Amino acid sequence: MNLIFDIHDRPKFGQLIVFAFQQLLAILAATIAVPSIVGNGMSQSAALFGAGVGTIIYLLFTKFRSPVFLGSSFAFIGSMLAAFAGAVSTQVGYAGLIIGAVFAGAVYVLIALIVKVAGVMWINKLMPAVVIGPTVAIIGLSLAGNAVSDSLAGAYDEAAGAFIMNTHTWVSLICAIVTLFVVIICSVYGKKMVRLIPFIIGIAAGYIVATIFTLVGTSTGNSDLILIDFSVFNNMQWVPEFTFVEAAKGFAEVDSQYIATVAVAYIPVAFVVFAEHIADHKNLSNIISRDLLDNPGLHRTLLGDGVGSIFGAFFGGCPNTTYGESVGCVAITGNASVVTILATAILSMIASFIGPFVTFLSSIPGCVMGGVCITLYGFIAVSGLKMIQFVDLNENRNLFVVSVILIAGIGGMALQIGQVTLTEIACALILGIIVNLILSRNDKKKF
Repeated sequence: MNLIFDIHDRPKFGQLIVFAFQQLLAILAATIAVPSIVGNGMSQSAALFGAGVGTIIYLLFTKFRSPVFLGSSFAFIGSMLAAFAGAVSTQVGYAGLIIGAVFAGAVYVLIALIVKVAGVMWINKLMPAVVIGPTVAIIGLSLAGNAVSDSLAGAYDEAAGAFIMNTHTWVSLICAIVTLFVVIICSVYGKKMVRLIPFIIGIAAGYIVATIFTLVGTSTGNSDLILIDFSVFNNMQWVPEFTFVEAAKGFAEVDSQYIATVAVAYIPVAFVVFAEHIADHKNLSNIISRDLLDNPGLHRTLLGDGVGSIFGAFFGGCPNTTYGESVGCVAITGNASVVTILATAILSMIASFIGPFVTFLSSIPGCVMGGVCITLYGFIAVSGLKMIQFVDLNENRNLFVVSVILIAGIGGMALQIGQVTLTEIACALILGIIVNLILSRNDKKKF
């Protein structure tokens, strides 16, 4: 695609701050959602700080050549819950979060060393465009339900196969549609700066509409119109509660059995996330027209992701991973400047100490973010489909590979094996690799 800012470009300082804020908005909801889901007193602010630290480490390892933000990984939620479930105290659970992140990071380091020695040709053979393209599409499509449910904010009727439309649902949908169309109009018809910050303008428009509905609902006593919970400003957290502070109180109680429990919970998931790591970087490579697996190299992106996850968990408890929302933001805005990602990382670290700022960001209604995510997740899906535009789908071999991946992914083929969850993305990718290898066993033609 035509990039407005390439990876080495440096926007002006004023523009840079605005672009960084937009990237922060794109990754915010998912990054702070993980500690909220895991609970046990985990801090959203600390997760934001840890994401910033992890991203900077990633940028250092990749020599500032890969424009992607690292945020809290949803794949490790089950592992984090297992760390707390197997702990004799909450403090030991926090120690388990750090130990688990070290195990996961070690997997990445090990794979990085293998890649450094063996190269990436074996990965290109296992995951050609016919495999990785539909897998990337699944990353976006698998999140489609989240974007729609956030936009409607209503109860889903299983029997009817549709959302129950009440006043609150209609109001949420209006805010989501306003946000969506403002983003689209700014991206397509906007000039210069407007085209570069469609998310900021769209979220601002949606937030204003949501505020109007909330004020009307508050004054009339109609709770269905209230979309923003302004009470969250009453108990703002000014200083992040870092994971290592609580963990320091629990390391003395950690025994070998607990370490083994944490290892079993984290290590297999790291291999699963490795597959998604490749898919994200292949997708980003396609967007910026640079093969990141070759330059700076897959071994560097893996090291950055792995070590970044360790330090991210040290501060925020959550292992980090490359974010599709960040990739989608690059695709829509045409801003691939690595300096923008660096500024976003620094901004997220600073913001974690500013209570009103973090609280304001967390107060953005889900319906507003749902409107934004319809475009973000959609662009991820389309980016994957673009990868297979030159694949000959008239050949049954290619057709079977693509169809198997799409159906397994969209159908939600997620498997729970003990404490390990193979996500629909991982299952679809693994199944696609197997089908492709079987069908191309005696075929030397390239896809």
